[in-house]
Amino acid sequence: MTKSMSERQVVEAEIGERYRRRKDALTERSKRFFAASEALAFGYGGISAVSRATGMSTATVRKGRQESEALASGVLEPLAKERSRRPGGGRKKATDKAPTLLSDLKVLVEAATRGDPESPLLWTARSLRNLAEALNERGHQVKKNAIARLLKQLGYSLQGHKKRLEGAQHPDRHAQFEHINERVRQQLQAQGPAIAVDTKKKELVGLYKNAGRELRPRHDPELVEVYDFPAQDQPKAVPYGVFDLAENQAWVSVGISHDTAEFAVETIRTWWHEMGQPLYPQACSVWIIADGGGSNGYRLRLWKVELQKLADALALPIEVCHLPPGTSQWHKIEHRLFSFISQNWRGKPLVTHQVIVELIGATTTKAGLTVQCRLDERTYPKGKRISDQQMAHVNLVPEAFHGEWNDAIHPTNSLT
Repeated sequence: MTKSMSERQVVEAEIGERYRRRKDALTERSKRFFAASEALAFGYGGISAVSRATGMSTATVRKGRQESEALASGVLEPLAKERSRRPGGGRKKATDKAPTLLSDLKVLVEAATRGDPESPLLWTARSLRNLAEALNERGHQVKKNAIARLLKQLGYSLQGHKKRLEGAQHPDRHAQFEHINERVRQQLQAQGPAIAVDTKKKELVGLYKNAGRELRPRHDPELVEVYDFPAQDQPKAVPYGVFDLAENQAWVSVGISHDTAEFAVETIRTWWHEMGQPLYPQACSVWIIADGGGSNGYRLRLWKVELQKLADALALPIEVCHLPPGTSQWHKIEHRLFSFISQNWRGKPLVTHQVIVELIGATTTKAGLTVQCRLDERTYPKGKRISDQQMAHVNLVPEAFHGEWNDAIHPTNSLT
């Protein structure tokens, strides 16, 4: 008896409900047999009805019905319980259809490393699309998704550069680090100030993208400028830091003009009056560790002249040790101060100088780091030249070991 339209819809719904309850426990083969039995029980139009109810294609339902009938008649032998398909079933692997595919792909990927001038990918990006096109030119029929699987099989993955090769190294680099460590130990043992100084990366002031992310309502990112090309009069922030190695405290002056030696020494002077002098009232000297270049470089004459002015004002000798060339990444101020400042303002646009000052001043760590920060609105002109006559007034005493890196500047009224 033919079912009415409403009866067919009810039965289809029941089939769909039974399938949804059982499908997670069924194998691929069991699903086909389930569909076949439901189609047989449905009667006329059962294949289409089961297809609509379960989402299987009509071909799958028909295949299940044919397979169950063949098993019942003895034409097919039963499969092992752990198998869903007969041996040889399923789509053939691309490497089975083209045995040379894997080796040809390996040649293309390795060509740039080997420096093969005939490689079609020597000077182009080795993207999946380009690799697929190159293989197709060699007679293969392969899609980029298959290329991705084959590359994984060959042990390839997308990787960026890794900074590891340091190039030429100064032969006394290690010895200079040992010298610095010994000088730090001596200064701290004498309960004198030992500070690390450097300039943090200059920052654009305004609604510009800042690296990192912070929690906000979903789909509500803070909007910033599309481009960050600075205009000629675009305000900038120049953070110069002084980090006290013993006290885990820091002073940061945020400049608005240029990163010069005059600005660097003025920051050290401010640190001394605001933080250093109260902490070290009995100090006999100020010991500084600095980079080999930049506004506090060991070759910079202005740096030495300004330190002489500071030594005269403090009536204290100032001892300086510079890091060897190419080693600024190991500067303590980078790891113990600047990195935490970057973490604290991640994902926040640095819209004004005051915002920068507040974010730097709010930087703390579980190890007890505290930071004081102030805006320095003075202008420090670039390009100041120091004459030989001015250098002659610098009371500089180089150390025996690499005097160009390690020296002391005494007040001019003191004996050397």
